[in-house]
Amino acid sequence: MRWLRGALLAIVSCLILAGWWVASLIWFVPWNIEHFYGRVFARFLLEEPELLSRLRVLEGVGLNFHGDDLTDASDTHLRNRNALVRAELAVLRAYDRSAQSPEDLLSTDILTWFLEDQVRGQKFMYHVYPVNPLFGVQNQLPDFMANIHQVNNRQDAENYIARLSKFDTKFDQVLEGLRIRESKQLLPPRSVVQKVLEEMRGFVAPRARANLLYTVFERRLSKLKDLDGQTKQALARAAEQEIQNTVYPAYRKLITYFEHLEPLTSVEEGVWRLPGGYAYYAHTLRHHTTTDLTPEQIHRLGLKEVSRIQKQTHSVLDRLGYRGGSISKHLKRLKREPRFLYPNTIDGRSQILSEYRAIVAEAGRRSEVFTRRPRASVRVERLPEFKEKTAPVGYYSPPALDGSRPGVFYVNLRDLRTIPRWSMPTLAYHETSPGHHLQLALQQESEVPAFRRVIPFTAYIEGWAAYAEQLAWEHGFNKDPYSNLGRLRADLSTAVSLVVDTGIHYKRWTRAEAIAYMTANSDISTGGAAASVDRSAAEPGQLCAYKIGQLKILELRDRAQSELKEQFRLEEFHEVVLQNGAMPLAVLEQVVLTYIAQKRL
Repeated sequence: MRWLRGALLAIVSCLILAGWWVASLIWFVPWNIEHFYGRVFARFLLEEPELLSRLRVLEGVGLNFHGDDLTDASDTHLRNRNALVRAELAVLRAYDRSAQSPEDLLSTDILTWFLEDQVRGQKFMYHVYPVNPLFGVQNQLPDFMANIHQVNNRQDAENYIARLSKFDTKFDQVLEGLRIRESKQLLPPRSVVQKVLEEMRGFVAPRARANLLYTVFERRLSKLKDLDGQTKQALARAAEQEIQNTVYPAYRKLITYFEHLEPLTSVEEGVWRLPGGYAYYAHTLRHHTTTDLTPEQIHRLGLKEVSRIQKQTHSVLDRLGYRGGSISKHLKRLKREPRFLYPNTIDGRSQILSEYRAIVAEAGRRSEVFTRRPRASVRVERLPEFKEKTAPVGYYSPPALDGSRPGVFYVNLRDLRTIPRWSMPTLAYHETSPGHHLQLALQQESEVPAFRRVIPFTAYIEGWAAYAEQLAWEHGFNKDPYSNLGRLRADLSTAVSLVVDTGIHYKRWTRAEAIAYMTANSDISTGGAAASVDRSAAEPGQLCAYKIGQLKILELRDRAQSELKEQFRLEEFHEVVLQNGAMPLAVLEQVVLTYIAQKRL
């Protein structure tokens, strides 16, 4: 099998990155650094069958050897992956920077930061919670099967069933890592354990034929015109049997383990309680914000931003006639006003999806502040119901690289009483255009090295989306003054998150203290604040990236405008920020400063 994997590596690399010399891709140190970028991309992808299916970089050229497999989650695989990262970083550092073009140097800086960050994080490899309410295997794997694995023919259908048959192996691998964490006293907080238990019990409660994994598969089978009814029934029965005999037992085994874990966990949410917890939190902040800001600096910045945005919000509320009292009181009242709410019914859910689609379509037509628009389209869909209790109000999934799947904006419609009309435009702009869909789809369609089309940097990606909320208001995407409250409310939420995340993980706030701060300083309900605390507990530092990234982009825009004066063009600035894809904020700053210097010549 070793020779086969080597042959596949050479073939795949050539297909993904056409025009390269095959030999250079299998040398230990490719003579051309651009070949090295491609080798890194190919080597990592070949170990990630789920990511290959998500990106669909091979299906367009007839390769789908990965389509019946799931990504290895074993401890051995994790350690091998860590060794590969260290080895590739050493090779990258061996290249002579003086021989690289400016474009190559940019790629080198981006990849170096990414790999160094991965190496820094290896000492905390067991601090991460692989089963959590936001991005845990227990909800991400069904989501992958339902929304990523395509069923376009019989082979795809058989691959779907084969993947169902491997849920038990995947979950056993995850359990292996969980037990290692338990032995090291690296346990999630009790709130995380309780949330995932509730979610998993709900997932296995219905009979197999009523489970999402079956209903989605059956619906897709019904659309295949080249299969007869008998074949479709046989495939559907096979899927049902795998759900009943493999998937459900795998979940029940995980449920049993978490029931064992629950009494061993702490009610304290912060990672400070873990061995090496403070150092781990500093790492997560650096990882997500791509800055060297300390927890104390971020906490103080959050307090400053909360005060600034609250003053702006008071000003808007005064103009709308809501004077006196707290922001929290007024916004909570506005959220309850019947004129701003859809009925919490099936018809209301249909109406709200239609309204979101109208907002997204209108935003997609606005091009005055951009030089390019992505070719990929974007859809608005309801979030799968099994994820609604633990998922955010909405999120975005990027399109496939081969164009077979558009971008998707998933909307959480569990309770329409929490979605006032005036909050909807800002969320839509954040998730679609000019936010995530615009940025991520353009990144995938760019001509940069392949690894840069998919590499994630939270502060850049979420910072751009938060910046897009303000940009949309500045340029009149929606002129309703109540929608401006929706923008300010979202902006205030990102600032509050800086305070609460650092409060929980650095200042050792209790759950009650974090919830009290959120409810006192924003319109969030006690239940919503608890959900936000759970999110911080599950993914430390991630919520800090939004505001940090947004502020950096605004700072760079102000600097470009100040130094270029009449030469400044907003659409040109946006092209500079977007054309190279995601990157660490320090690298983005250098890109913008270079643009300013060249423009002034």
